[in-house]
Amino acid sequence: RDSLAICANTQNIGLSGYEMLDKLVGGEIFKQRINEIVSQIELAKNNDDVQAPCIHMRFVGNPGTGKTTVARIVGKILKEKGVLRIGNFYEYSGRDFCGRYIGETAPKTASMCRDAYGSVLFIDEAYTLANGGEKDFGKEAIDTLLKQMEDHRDDLIVIAAGYTNEMKKFIGSNPGLESRFNTYIEFPDYNKEELIAIFNSICK
Repeated sequence: RDSLAICANTQNIGLSGYEMLDKLVGGEIFKQRINEIVSQIELAKNNDDVQAPCIHMRFVGNPGTGKTTVARIVGKILKEKGVLRIGNFYEYSGRDFCGRYIGETAPKTASMCRDAYGSVLFIDEAYTLANGGEKDFGKEAIDTLLKQMEDHRDDLIVIAAGYTNEMKKFIGSNPGLESRFNTYIEFPDYNKEELIAIFNSICK
């Protein structure tokens, strides 16, 4: 029990989404970008004359740069702002959407999206959906995902994440992906000073 208490992450209990974002080491560029995106969404929500921005996003960068952590925080912020009804976080890899046989992929993808209505659907290594060619089930998953994103664009946020170059190929694999994922945030690698700060934070 004592070991579990030591390992438990209690640092973020009671913090708002913005406070959690501010606590992250480094990332000043993506922090500013997220503030801009949330402000645009809020402005459109409260002003009928302002066109609502696309709330689906793509996070690009190397592993370990905070993409998943920030995606969780974005969901919390948008829940607090009243943009999301529920604000839960559903995390999958790209290939999780693909079925094992013909006819399974579309209903499986649609079901995973339905679970995430009112929340964030996070797709790590999203580019793997476009790696299999024309006869692969990934294409069917992408088509179904795009329809869900369009039909429920006010009640579902999809965040696709992965390596920078691979994500460019993914976006180029289907004409609809560019317009759906036009909100783009790049996560730089941590420098030495930031890594030391993270290490010191863990030690505390």
